[in-house]
Amino acid sequence: MTNLDNLISKIMSDANFKAEEIVKEAKNKENDIINQEVSRAEKEKNEIVKRAYIEADSRKERIISNAHLSVRNRKLEAKGEILNKVYDEALGKLNKLPQDVYLTFIKESLLSLNIQGDEDIILSNNDKYIKQQFIDEINEELKKNGRKGEIKVSPEKRDFIGGFILSKNGIEINNTFEALIFSLKDELESQIIDMIFS
Repeated sequence: MTNLDNLISKIMSDANFKAEEIVKEAKNKENDIINQEVSRAEKEKNEIVKRAYIEADSRKERIISNAHLSVRNRKLEAKGEILNKVYDEALGKLNKLPQDVYLTFIKESLLSLNIQGDEDIILSNNDKYIKQQFIDEINEELKKNGRKGEIKVSPEKRDFIGGFILSKNGIEINNTFEALIFSLKDELESQIIDMIFS
């Protein structure tokens, strides 16, 4: 082997060694880059999963909250429907009062009111019991109690089930069955609900 061969062999050996080092370094860099990318991808995956869990929990809470709200609204609707039926039934029963009971109610209602006794009484379109003689009796009672006793039946009729409206100088006292039941509605509502839903 000549010096030239030795030199070539040495150059080749150095070149191979250098090439191996470059390849090794490139593989190390490649591994570092892959590890960094895997690590970054893992972090990203964890963030995505974490956000997905948070969104899923939030969505679950919204669904549960909406379900509770829907159930509450349905209960309120059902209670409202039942209460309306109870009030309609009460009005229906009041509308079917026997004549003597109805007239006693009207008389006692009129005499218990703090009125002068010179008002007009507006009756229902359907009223068939209150006649002038009945009003005359009430006027006599009012006079005995120190009031004018000049209640007159108004020619105006209105659309209500029963009871009456007293009118004087544009001011009205609504004593219709509908108004009486409505005035008791708030007071009786909780009792009715307790009776029905307990």
